[in-house]
Amino acid sequence: MTKEILLPEIADNVVTGYLASVLVSVGDQIEEDQSIIEVETDKATTDIPSPFAGKILDIKVNQGDEIRVGQVIMIVESADSSAAEQAGDKPKAPEFSHQVTAEAITTEQTKDKVKQVVSTNTSSIADISSSKGAIVPASPSVRRFARELGVDINHVQGTGVAGRISDDDVKAHTKSVIQGGGFQSLIQSDYAEVPDFSQWGPVDTEPMSRIRQITAESTVNSWQSIPQVVQFDKADITDIEKFRQQNKNLVEKAGGKLTMTAIILKVSAAALRKFPKFNASVDMKNRQVVYKDYVNIGVAVDTAQGLLVPIIRDADKKNLSELSLELGELAEKARSRKLSSAEMQGGNFTISNLGGISGTGFTPIVYPHQVAIMGVSKASMEQVFRDNQFVARQMMPLSLSYDHRLIDGADGARFLAWICKVLEQAFNLWL
Repeated sequence: MTKEILLPEIADNVVTGYLASVLVSVGDQIEEDQSIIEVETDKATTDIPSPFAGKILDIKVNQGDEIRVGQVIMIVESADSSAAEQAGDKPKAPEFSHQVTAEAITTEQTKDKVKQVVSTNTSSIADISSSKGAIVPASPSVRRFARELGVDINHVQGTGVAGRISDDDVKAHTKSVIQGGGFQSLIQSDYAEVPDFSQWGPVDTEPMSRIRQITAESTVNSWQSIPQVVQFDKADITDIEKFRQQNKNLVEKAGGKLTMTAIILKVSAAALRKFPKFNASVDMKNRQVVYKDYVNIGVAVDTAQGLLVPIIRDADKKNLSELSLELGELAEKARSRKLSSAEMQGGNFTISNLGGISGTGFTPIVYPHQVAIMGVSKASMEQVFRDNQFVARQMMPLSLSYDHRLIDGADGARFLAWICKVLEQAFNLWL
């Protein structure tokens, strides 16, 4: 019998994704759990398996399409059918939690603005409830989404079967309430028009990848909402590099690789415990600081598809071998596009190491909901004045970008100085 394959729930709070590739063709015979498409969501690419075996009759989506949870992606002819399916039941789309995307609302502040505008315009909207006390046809997730925007679900016109309301209906209703194009000005930045560059010579264009789009929006949002200050310092890693060379074989036997990034990760985890402000978040809506009793650190990974930041969880509870092993595994998953969205969420602090490439320093941008990020640049031999003489030492430049709403200059200087001090003496790793 003919069956529909629907896009399943991919991850918590993810309702849409971009079709990265279609792995099968019309006419193919597929097996149950065989990967049929790749979906790119929030910097992660996920293989979607078929829930059953059969022959593909039709493919309803194309590469590059934005697709939603519950959307039909393929039609398959299957010989197997359950009793419920024989009776005419169709597979049900899973319930999901709404993620407020760039198409809807991008920040908590914007939500508040929408609520204010909606509340002031509600009186002008006709109540379309069919009768007093009638139950509005909408799922719990749609109702929750409407509440987040301050929208009365009873005022939303449903376009689904029997007037069922979807999240798209809630968004359309909100747009209609806010007059004069105000909605668009709330949900997106006003980007300047670029000139026609072809008037000066040949050009070529290509669309931004989904990862590049997300990175662009995230960095703009961070730069506009977080007052960022950058602190610079240098760490003498001469002895710690000797320590790394002496112990790298032990870590390799455990299946990992003892890199400077792993060592910096270990030191940073200890620093976040010693300086809890750097392990916190700023909640301006409620005028409070959120201190976290866990240490999750993101490590930026350079991949062919763009910058990805997997999260090392409970970094302060792991030894160097464990951190090295986990860091290597996550970096490999990032490069092979196997990271899940969950593996890139929940970070408190981020490390970006460009030392393997080049550069004497850079100013990384603080990630949203974090208060600091540390940049690591290429180490080099320098003449350092010690004990009344100049000696050659291996010096590594560090830069710390931090959120000035919570962290003052003295805090940033002390934090970075402490990290440098620990890195200068290998035995400090165990203290």
